[in-house]
Amino acid sequence: MHKKLLTGAAVTTLLLGLAACDENTEPGAEAEEEGQDAQMGEDEGMEMPEPDTEDFPDVVATVNGEEITSEEFIPQYEAQFQQMAMQAQMGGGGDIDEAEIQEQILDGAIGLELLIQDAEEQGFEASEEDIDEALDEAAQEGGMESADDMIEAVEEQGTTEEELRDQAADQVKVDQLTETLDVSEPSEEELEELYEQQEQQQEMMGQGGAEGMPEGGEQEMPPFEEVRDELESEAVEQNEQEALMAHMEELREGADVETHL
Repeated sequence: MHKKLLTGAAVTTLLLGLAACDENTEPGAEAEEEGQDAQMGEDEGMEMPEPDTEDFPDVVATVNGEEITSEEFIPQYEAQFQQMAMQAQMGGGGDIDEAEIQEQILDGAIGLELLIQDAEEQGFEASEEDIDEALDEAAQEGGMESADDMIEAVEEQGTTEEELRDQAADQVKVDQLTETLDVSEPSEEELEELYEQQEQQQEMMGQGGAEGMPEGGEQEMPPFEEVRDELESEAVEQNEQEALMAHMEELREGADVETHL
């Protein structure tokens, strides 16, 4: 089972527990929505703030001797900064804690590097077939027809096919590592609690909770049995992420980590 490629926001999602992007979003829809938000700010006389990255060192951290460069770090930082800036403007303004964002992104990058190093030390490898499969699944999740379409899209944003394939290989290794961890199976009680939470969210937000659930505030949640499989998949993924987070913290305790921000 492959998860989303560990790029940009996906790294942050996995390692920092931030809200995941909707996998059913049509290609370009998120960018269009962000553009509309930015345009609203301009129409109201607001200017979108820009992150200051001029003073970042070439190497932002080293993890057991492996460097995390500013070239890797800055795109993730800028993406998160822009997201926080839009949220701040939509909420009426407010200061953006750049230091906190930098710390979050850097912690995520360090955690990911530790997981990749551990996976490689345990002998996990990604074949070309594994990488192709990971890219195909990521393209499908992103609403694209093929991996080639996804490669073309990321190349337009400055990421090469080779870089994307390297990221897919890292994801495959981390997935293999995850399969060795002690991941608890969700109990029936946990699934029922998750169902109740999503039912409450639907009532509050007027939209479906789990994937495949109906949207619209006037519609009721499907019966528990109809969405049980979706709830179980979601709960298993959450448990996997928690186990991966716990393993990452164990790795960090014995790691040689230096940060330079």
